[in-house]
Amino acid sequence: MDQAEQLRNIIKANQSPQRPLARVITVTSGKGGVGKSNVSINLALQFRKMGQRVIILDADFGLANIEIMFGTVPKHNLCDLIYKGKNIKDIITWGAGDVGFISGGSGIVGMSNLSKNYLVYIIQNLAQLDAIADVIIIDTGAGISDAVLEFLVASGEIILVTTPEPTSITDSYSLLKALNRHPRFSKEASKIKVVANRVNRIAEGTSLFEKLELVVNKYLKIPISYLGAIPLDNQLAEAVMQQKPVSLSNPNAKSTIAFENIAAKLMGDDKLIKKRGMAAFFSHIITGKKLN
Repeated sequence: MDQAEQLRNIIKANQSPQRPLARVITVTSGKGGVGKSNVSINLALQFRKMGQRVIILDADFGLANIEIMFGTVPKHNLCDLIYKGKNIKDIITWGAGDVGFISGGSGIVGMSNLSKNYLVYIIQNLAQLDAIADVIIIDTGAGISDAVLEFLVASGEIILVTTPEPTSITDSYSLLKALNRHPRFSKEASKIKVVANRVNRIAEGTSLFEKLELVVNKYLKIPISYLGAIPLDNQLAEAVMQQKPVSLSNPNAKSTIAFENIAAKLMGDDKLIKKRGMAAFFSHIITGKKLN
């Protein structure tokens, strides 16, 4: 039995037909500063308003954007689960709007060096998230690092955040190009959806997507779809300064309404999405691990 098969057996042992699987959505961007974490938080809050239980995993190591935007400092992070024996409920911090979040710390990068017993423990804990949350949002780091690509390869549903800036569009294409070259990336298994952020007009977002789609279809042959646009909004900027998500601080803001529309569109796709759950998600990340 090879190492990959051993890992798959561990995953199956911690899943059952009766256990619901969470919908895992990974939010990413080709460069920093495009509002990716804002998108993650506000979509989470909109999902929560629709009755979904939501947890965000902040995988933007070292920056802690999610906790800053929530104005809440977590007591524990994923490193404490991996290395210090904490259980999954210990490391969830509940923020505003009853959205939970997990600070990733830097532990995930070293997961490939863990022993079989550690991996079993981690997977058993991560599998519990499927009973705690209906939707789990992974907020990745920005750019094209190995860690980011591993998260994207593991995800069946990716939201790519970009802006009308030429460099942002170029970096978004570069990210998709790097993802396409990854040996474990599957065009069929991964649904990539684009959000245009900080647009002056709705038509600007549509135009942005069409430009990106044109080059992606021509050179990469990756299917991508358009989720919608978030307008440039002073009220969103003010909410960030106050460390309050705009969806809570100003429900009538232009950006809040845009987040509502995008979340509703995602919920409309819910039955079309094959839900993998968190244990299976992380199995992709550590699939190359030699199990002793």
